[in-house]
Formats: sequence, C-alpha cells, structure tokens
Amino acid sequence: MTKSKPEKRGLGRGLSALMADINAPTVQETASDNVVLRQPDSLVPIEKLVPNPEQPRRDFVKANLDELATSIREKGIIQPLIVRQDPSSADKYQIVAGERRWRAAQMANLHEIPVLIRDLNDTEVIEYAIIENIQRADLNSVEEAQGYRQLMDKFGHTQEKLAEVLGKSRSHIANLLRLLTLPDEVLDYLREGKLSAGHARALVTAENPGELARQIISKRLSVRQAEKLAKSKAPKQESSNVIKQEKDADTVALELDLAANIGMKVTISHNAGTQTGSLIVSYASLDQLDELCQILTANTQT
Repeated sequence: MTKSKPEKRGLGRGLSALMADINAPTVQETASDNVVLRQPDSLVPIEKLVPNPEQPRRDFVKANLDELATSIREKGIIQPLIVRQDPSSADKYQIVAGERRWRAAQMANLHEIPVLIRDLNDTEVIEYAIIENIQRADLNSVEEAQGYRQLMDKFGHTQEKLAEVLGKSRSHIANLLRLLTLPDEVLDYLREGKLSAGHARALVTAENPGELARQIISKRLSVRQAEKLAKSKAPKQESSNVIKQEKDADTVALELDLAANIGMKVTISHNAGTQTGSLIVSYASLDQLDELCQILTANTQT
C-alpha cells in the first residue's frame, strides 16, 4: 500500500482563479452579438498545439464535433483555449482546456487558434482538466460524480468548497458522490442512460441494487415507482437486541455522508438500550480496501 493521503493545499492560482479561466463564456454555442468575448493572449498556429496526455475526457462524439466545426467556420473560436508551454517541446504549447475546440478547428481548416497562455505545473494542469470536464453539458451523473471525487481525493477539496466555487449546491454534490457506492453494473446503466440519477439514488441503500436496477429498466418504472420498489424489497427484520425499526433520519444521513466521503457503502447499527453498535464499511474491490486502509492509517504514518 503506497498511496498517500491527499494534502489539503491551496494551489498557487487557487480553485476560484482556475474557474475564472475556464468560464465566461463556457461553450462555443453561447456566442452572440451581445457577448463580451475573452481577449486571447496570442494567436498560435494550429500545428503548434498538442493535446494533454492526462486529459480525463477520452471520447469525442463526431456528430458534436461536426456541429462545433460548423459554428467555428461561421463565427470563429469564441472562447480562447487555455495552454501552457509544452514540457517536452519548447516550440509547442500543450492544451490545458479546450481540446474539443482544437479538434473542431482542425475539421474547420483553421490555421491559427486564439489562446490564453498560463504558467501551470503538472498538478494544476490535471485540476484544470477535471474542472473543465465536469462543466460539460453532456456529462452523465457517473462522470460528474467521479470528477468531484477526483477533485476531493487528488487536491483535498471539500464538498463545501466545490459547491461554492462550482456554483452547485452541497446536496447536489453529496447525492452524486453517493452514487459511486453502487456496484459497477448499476453505474454502467447510468452511463448508458438506462437509469436516471433519481432511479440510482433509490438504490443506494438497497441490499440488491443490481437486481432492482434490472427490474426498473425492464418494467420502465418511474423514479417514484423505483423508490417504492426499493422500499418493498428491503429485508424484513426480526426483533433482536439491535434496533430493527426504520433508522432515524440522522443515522441515515450520517451513513450517506460517510459513504460519500470514502466512496464505499456504510451501514450503522445501534444496539437497543445501550450506547454501543457497529459501523460496517463494504468495499467492492481490493483497490477500495487499499484506499480504506490508507484512510484509517493516515495519522499513524510518518
């Protein structure tokens, strides 16, 4: 186990500064006569730009690129790309944000690209790429949740900080992070659009989310119907020393908050009439077990 706990640090530019570069306007299609355009630092020959090998976005839909290329032919590039000096070539620039526009510009046969040149280290480049990725309009719930998780794990950002800077509610971020506790089968359904985030939230605390997800899809259930199904399939509990009635809202909220923070399912059981109980963390892979061990031993490492 060689992973180390992410250091909570402030980047030299800061998360808010990174967001200022990525936003306003955020997409080519927002262009209009009334838009105040960002002035580029320079126009760079298109062949002098190279993509970022750490770009988290790997798939670019051709139909969307065709549409953007048409817009670029008509209006040019509205938002400059963010670049830095390419670490491996002094006469080239590495794209930090805007690879989609660069690809579309090639299709539109542009010879020069407007850019904002920034002095960024490798860590800041990764953070830029993740933030740009989660700002995409076509992002699915799993990709968005994974982006938040990366920002928290790699850079030590809290849910509150992300909510403040990204313009999201904390509950929105927390609810999406909880989805990552679901098994891969269910997450695949989310990525493929077979389930909505609302459907998936109904399955977060279910004992058999995969089976329920298949039923929801086959029966074309609404979110409300999915919630009722998940509740009806909850195991019937027999009386014992452990409290078996429905957990109070605070306990459920604590389970979900812990699950969102560590990315694994958490179950809290309280023994009736005592101050004792158990907290169970369920991991879905050895990698998750490794991460859990790192979290639990972080304060003992020197």
